[in-house]
Amino acid sequence: MPAGTATTGVRGKKVLGGSKNEDADFENTVHGMLDADYEDWPNEAGFEGLDEIRGPVELVVKGSIPTWAAGTLYRTGPGQYTIEDTPKGTFRTTHWFDGFGHSHKFDIIADSDSIEDNVRVEYSSRRQTQALYDAVKSTGRRPDVAFGQRMDPCIGLFGKIMSVWRGQPKVVGPDFDNVCVTVQANVPGLPSEAKEATHAGHRGGIKNIWLTTDNGIMKEVDQHTLEPIGSAKQHKLHPLLKGPLSCAHAQRDPETGDFFNYNLELGYRVTYRIFRTSISTGNTDILATISADDVKAAYIHSFFLSPSFIIFCVPSSHLALRGVKVPWEGNMVSAMEPFDSSKLCKWFIVDRLGDRGVIATFDSPAGFYFHSINSFEERDDATGDINVYCDVMQYPTLDVIKAFEVDVILQNENATENFWADEERNRNSHVRLARWKFNVSNLRSYTGDPSIAPRTAEKVFEIKAPHAGELPTINSVYATKKYRYVYSIANRGYSTLLDSIVKTDLVTRETLFWDNPKGHTPGEAIFVPRPKSRRDGGEVEADSDEDDGVLLSIVLDGVGKTSYLLCLDAKTMKELGRAECDFAIAIGFHGLHWPQTSPETPKL
Repeated sequence: MPAGTATTGVRGKKVLGGSKNEDADFENTVHGMLDADYEDWPNEAGFEGLDEIRGPVELVVKGSIPTWAAGTLYRTGPGQYTIEDTPKGTFRTTHWFDGFGHSHKFDIIADSDSIEDNVRVEYSSRRQTQALYDAVKSTGRRPDVAFGQRMDPCIGLFGKIMSVWRGQPKVVGPDFDNVCVTVQANVPGLPSEAKEATHAGHRGGIKNIWLTTDNGIMKEVDQHTLEPIGSAKQHKLHPLLKGPLSCAHAQRDPETGDFFNYNLELGYRVTYRIFRTSISTGNTDILATISADDVKAAYIHSFFLSPSFIIFCVPSSHLALRGVKVPWEGNMVSAMEPFDSSKLCKWFIVDRLGDRGVIATFDSPAGFYFHSINSFEERDDATGDINVYCDVMQYPTLDVIKAFEVDVILQNENATENFWADEERNRNSHVRLARWKFNVSNLRSYTGDPSIAPRTAEKVFEIKAPHAGELPTINSVYATKKYRYVYSIANRGYSTLLDSIVKTDLVTRETLFWDNPKGHTPGEAIFVPRPKSRRDGGEVEADSDEDDGVLLSIVLDGVGKTSYLLCLDAKTMKELGRAECDFAIAIGFHGLHWPQTSPETPKL
């Protein structure tokens, strides 16, 4: 990428870009929030008056979207935030992560009769939690365990005791659980209600679609209509997976499609079980059981997968009373212990090729993260040791969690100023892209001695915001491999949420930003690689550049109160085209692009 890629953006302060300007750009971002530069960047349209559109409706395409990007873009996240006319008045969701689930589908359809980059785009959406909505409507209270939703202050000691005793309500039907964080295709081992898999057309190869969140429940949706059609708990995969908490970001082996995750059982002795479900047999194996006095229950949103290992990090987001405080408080955030720099992050290296379980442990300074990025390995030929590298978007404290409260995002009642005007909290709430290195001894000489003391992880480098952001993605061809580029949603200090898409070069540390208009808030940018083409002789061309592809992002125009599907050139970060809606779409979390049927369709 070109050096010194400065962009004036939409404010007077310049984002300079380039490794030499990381500190200056970080300071500009911090002071942008201190100076309340966010005041004229509206995000309300992504939280209010959002409609379900079962459609499909055809969108207006402007510019050019490549025909090779044809397929289906699935998106999920929160939708409705308020419920009017309950017995207690208007119910208001207090944290972004707790909005009522809403899933979206963009069908990108290539014109088979045209040699030009002509596509049609059709949109539809479906609310995912009608039963939960109805329960809140009838009582004015939320009956499930949420992420950050503050409990009704009218619930006294007896009510809290009963919530712990009863646990989560048992409700028949998949439209109750608020499961709406990630989208997974072809999950093995679970009982599916999906009809026969589609093997032709632009959704070829999908057998089932599941939504996940940070508990042990997964929700199945119809791949065509997005209707919730089933749900399953992890104990359906294996009887020992009976704990209530898990990870929204399950990992997939890029070669086999095998499914990896963890299950957390709470109680007197906290137990993490790391497991794998085979794509070919549907069988689940417990690869490691982690339980010790110094292993705490924690909120963990993602983990890491390399060719040989699962790398599992327990960050400093510890849950009080061995996790029992979660049902007591009714949400995850209130159950977290106050941040303490003495509570180190603990890393467990789990062998996923042999039957060795945890083969090494490491410590790193206290901190927190939502999203892992990628992990890869380098072997020392002389010693047989393996250096494992894990890239993560991390924070020095837990402060950032409250930055995503709805009042802070929407600038209600001085909540935004009260949060960001605290300079120390401001600095702690901007992300850092960190690379951690773990030296794993030659497995051939591994003794399995559990008494080996943890070693200290080595931080290779750190890149501060806005040169890195949240919701990171890569070219999935490079998953578990050494790679170069990360795409993420940056905060340059212009918005209470996120305000641009940034491409970060991990080799040169140069950056490129999408130069978006004021008030245009992007969502996760999903990389779609240009497919390999065949020469006249039939042979497949050599591998293309890592950044040869496009990015697809759902952007909220907060000024016009509409949204659009944005298509960027992943090399240049310049807009190629867009598909415009005449309505707003909620600011969501994560998605999945499934390409049209081709010889290069992923093995999932």
